[in-house]
Amino acid sequence: MKTVVDKASTRGYFNHGWLKTHHTFSFANYYNPSRIHFGALRVLNDDSVDPSKGFDTHPHQNMEVVSIPLKGFLKHGDSVENTQTITPGDIQVMSAGKGIHHSEFNGSYTEPVEFLQIWVFPKIENTEPEYNNYDIRPLLKRNELALIISPDGKTPASIKQDAWFSMGSFDAGTEFDYKIHQEGNGVYIFVIEGEIEVADKHLSRRDGIGIWETKSFHVKVSKEATLLFMDVPMGIK
Repeated sequence: MKTVVDKASTRGYFNHGWLKTHHTFSFANYYNPSRIHFGALRVLNDDSVDPSKGFDTHPHQNMEVVSIPLKGFLKHGDSVENTQTITPGDIQVMSAGKGIHHSEFNGSYTEPVEFLQIWVFPKIENTEPEYNNYDIRPLLKRNELALIISPDGKTPASIKQDAWFSMGSFDAGTEFDYKIHQEGNGVYIFVIEGEIEVADKHLSRRDGIGIWETKSFHVKVSKEATLLFMDVPMGIK
């Protein structure tokens, strides 16, 4: 088993006034040659956007983009005529494919929106762009890890990569085993809230750990936690 730990305090941080953002991997003005990506997982940004502010229309190409709101209202618009607002319990998945323009704004005039912005390299490039949002609330059961994204359509959401995303909230003292979905994949765990013990490492709020070259591992929740698991191919150079 191999591991890499990215403590919350070591992430790139920028305060743009309307946007406060932490970058686990190199992004925009933050460059760390040892933290470009974890396999097919290219971007993991932890964003807070002021009321009524946001990202103006901009292009993307050949990237799978997942947005997970943690607080507030996230409003999406794009060049394939989608306009949606999502809240915690929803997720947004966009396949940029051969090219798409989109915007992401805070849908509230009074409170900030907090969300995770995640990019994954696609398995197939130059596909037709797609956008979907999904209600994952029916899947989220206390002390269970819910599979929310897969490549085969057996979950609410799918992306164009051999990747599986799981999410759950757990009471302190909960323990479980995680089995990696596919040979050659690794898992990046992001601790949204709480504390866990995994692979002889202690992780706290907003810490991340990548685990690979193993088939499974054990997780112990030491403080009430909300966790995101991203199971992705490692063979991305």
